[in-house]
Formats: sequence, C-alpha cells, structure tokens
Amino acid sequence: QVQLVESGGGLVQAGGSLRLSCAASERTFSSRTMGWFRQAPGKEREFVAAIKWSGSSTRYADSVKGRFTISRDNAKTTMYLQMNTLKPEDTAVYYCAADTRPYYIKVEASSSLFGSWGQGTQVTVSS
Repeated sequence: QVQLVESGGGLVQAGGSLRLSCAASERTFSSRTMGWFRQAPGKEREFVAAIKWSGSSTRYADSVKGRFTISRDNAKTTMYLQMNTLKPEDTAVYYCAADTRPYYIKVEASSSLFGSWGQGTQVTVSS
C-alpha cells in the first residue's frame, strides 16, 4: 500500500486560506487517482475533492466548488489542496487517500474505492 502523510492543517479565521499537502512514499502514486476527504466531529467522513492519476480531470463536492483547488505533482509524489475563503463549516480532520485501482479512467467520490489513507490533518476555521 502507498504510505500517505498529510500536512498543512491549522487554525485560520473565516475567509482565510490554507494549503494542505499529501506526500506519498511510492512512485505508484503517479498511477493512482487521489482524493481528499474530511470528517467533522459527530459526522461521517465526506468526499471533498479528487484528481485523476494524470492530473487531467478533477472532481469536487458542491460545498467546496469555487473555493478549493486540488492539484498534484507526480514527480514529487505529492498532492495538494488549496483552500480559499474558508468557512467555519470547513472545520474537520482532512484525510488524503489513494484509489486502489491503477490508471482507472474515472474520478470517483466514494471512500470505499480508496484503499490507502493518511493519518489526517486538523483544519479549524474560527468565525
């Protein structure tokens, strides 16, 4: 399995920005669709964004469209999530994950299709 480590979380005021990073341990990173998910206290884990292994296609949850941007650098085996105009409801632990299927053609949003997960990074947005 790909080992994933998230970083970049923190405390920010509403309207502010943060950039999350997800570093992968293996070159197989470049063959996997990658995703960001989040889990707020007392809530189920939810999809945030995903990016195809090639970087040519992305998918976002409606709640973050226009505010968050997902990207990846396969040469650095790292994925990013630029979060702008943050809201208190964005407060959660953010996880990165790798799709289990190499070179899959679709960008999926279901967490059950992602087999490798990071430990999470806390994002707190104050009002």
